[in-house]
Amino acid sequence: MTNSSFVLPFCDPRCKAVSLSGGKGGSIATMLQEGLPVPAGFVITSAAFLAAVDEERLRDVCRVGDMAGARTIIAAARPPAAIVAEHYAVLNGPVAVRSSACAEDSEAASYAGQQETYLNVDGLPAVLGKIVECWLSFFTDRAVFYRAEKGSLQDIAMAVVVQQMIDSKKSGVLFTVDPVHGRKDRMVVEAAFGLGENVVDGEHTPDHYSLDRNGTIKRSHIVGKQVLDKTELKLLAALGHKLEKMHGCPQDIEWAFDQTGDLFLLQSRPITTI
Repeated sequence: MTNSSFVLPFCDPRCKAVSLSGGKGGSIATMLQEGLPVPAGFVITSAAFLAAVDEERLRDVCRVGDMAGARTIIAAARPPAAIVAEHYAVLNGPVAVRSSACAEDSEAASYAGQQETYLNVDGLPAVLGKIVECWLSFFTDRAVFYRAEKGSLQDIAMAVVVQQMIDSKKSGVLFTVDPVHGRKDRMVVEAAFGLGENVVDGEHTPDHYSLDRNGTIKRSHIVGKQVLDKTELKLLAALGHKLEKMHGCPQDIEWAFDQTGDLFLLQSRPITTI
């Protein structure tokens, strides 16, 4: 694998390959290349990770369950700084640096929350540091336990997404089926003002909307000032249909409306609870 595969912009056809870009990176690249509204960015691929570490030694320590040894190897690794700098220079302002494990987000297992995401990262040195922290997060005790249960400890490949931050006015998640009640005739939206991490991490109680397949509200729970109007909900439902058709299964989608009212898609992964 040449270093031309170490860093790929989302528009590169190779970026759709989960083996290079991980579940998150591959999903984002697919959405962008299908013409969906995705913030600009790039992926530091699994090839770059494996080139930055002593792969044979890393596999050996993982094989015997020495995760402290694995973290020591990775902490000493360095991303391909010159290539990252070239792609980072195209972006404007703060970025999100997001883990994207190549084992993640199948129809059988969702690795959401098992690795780290860092928001509002500013400046090349900070970005390079957060890339290494994302690599390290794949080898925490929690992540290793989950991977042992759902996948394989031989899955050591790790990619990292660097993506333009959206100045979010409203954000949240969309489930293209009801994940709690298993109803395929319903979509569920959870929404809050500000960053979507507030919803995903449970930091704020979001508005909750249950929609029919056309995006019409059937039931809602509004916490304070209503976050989304009927037009925004219908737009989310329409994009949910596109993503469900594109991936061939129900989707868990992260989204954000910016300060001008434009909608951006941040992530789409299979729902594994139904």
